[in-house]
Amino acid sequence: MNENKVKIGIIGAGNIGGVHAAQFSRLGDECELTAITDVFRPQAAKRAEKHGIKHVLDTPDELIKHPEVDAVIIGVPNQYHADLAIKALKAGKHVLLEKPMALNGTEARRIYEASRQTDKLLMVSHQMRFESVPMMIKEQIDRGELGRIYTAKTGWYRRKGIPGWGTWFTRMNESGGGPLIDIGVHMLDLALYLMGNPKPVSVYGATYAEFGPKQRGIGTWGKPNWNGVFDVEDLATALIKMEDGTALSLEVSWAVHMDTDNTPFIHLMGTEGGASYRGETGKLLMERFDRPFEVELKKPEEDEGERLRLSRYFLECIREGKEPMSSAWTGLTNNMVLDAIYESSRTGHEVRLDWSGI
Repeated sequence: MNENKVKIGIIGAGNIGGVHAAQFSRLGDECELTAITDVFRPQAAKRAEKHGIKHVLDTPDELIKHPEVDAVIIGVPNQYHADLAIKALKAGKHVLLEKPMALNGTEARRIYEASRQTDKLLMVSHQMRFESVPMMIKEQIDRGELGRIYTAKTGWYRRKGIPGWGTWFTRMNESGGGPLIDIGVHMLDLALYLMGNPKPVSVYGATYAEFGPKQRGIGTWGKPNWNGVFDVEDLATALIKMEDGTALSLEVSWAVHMDTDNTPFIHLMGTEGGASYRGETGKLLMERFDRPFEVELKKPEEDEGERLRLSRYFLECIREGKEPMSSAWTGLTNNMVLDAIYESSRTGHEVRLDWSGI
């Protein structure tokens, strides 16, 4: 029996909380799910019964202060991320925080500063970094097979996929935005990671709301509240320029009239080769013997899954005391870029990112 198991508490027993509970429960030799809380206590009790979680607590504060909790998973609406993450860090807990790291750049900076002031780690739950095809591509990048990546294009077009119309998903003050902050943050994060984490310095972007205000383009995720509010975008596009001269194009939608298979994608263009990722497949593209040459990549049939790899990696970072690759710094970078895209859309001008004092 491992006496050094990481004891985990989960804040939020909804869909994403259930995903985390299921994955960490598979790692019983390394961790123990000890506590859970949710504003709807019966849902927390249901998760606890299913996964053998000992304590069902009434509030996040109780869970954060609980002596049998070493690490906290935060899976609640975006507006609560900053306060809960900061409380957990200051209480001496490690934190696995759902994406986006925060509602906006200001809140993300608060989390980043709190993470620097404590000796506890904060990891943002970007599971796409742990998908098998992006991991294969990253391995080739690290070996130098692509040379210098000088530009990239990424996106995720959902044709009819507005989630939870009228709920927190579609309220700017609770979510921070629409598809840009919901699925766009995944693509931004993964693209910057594969590009080698260049520092973004300027953004030109535009956002549109053509479906949501008319209650069209509704998807299957979440239960709509037709008496609620939709004041976010349903499509966003942006060009992001980096300090080293590289550039990234980003395009995402919840709803759009176009020929799309609803699959996330990234195209990386390097001096020695390129790479493309699309869902569970990908390609390495280069020139050999004066001819185009391609290598196909695909998810292994027996792949254990990106969520399990993410969970195991989080525990590994705790045990070894190492900074996670999806750190508070990367979360802050993502939020600053997202803020700049929204600002550029509002003003119609390019926005320079302000890194002073960080």
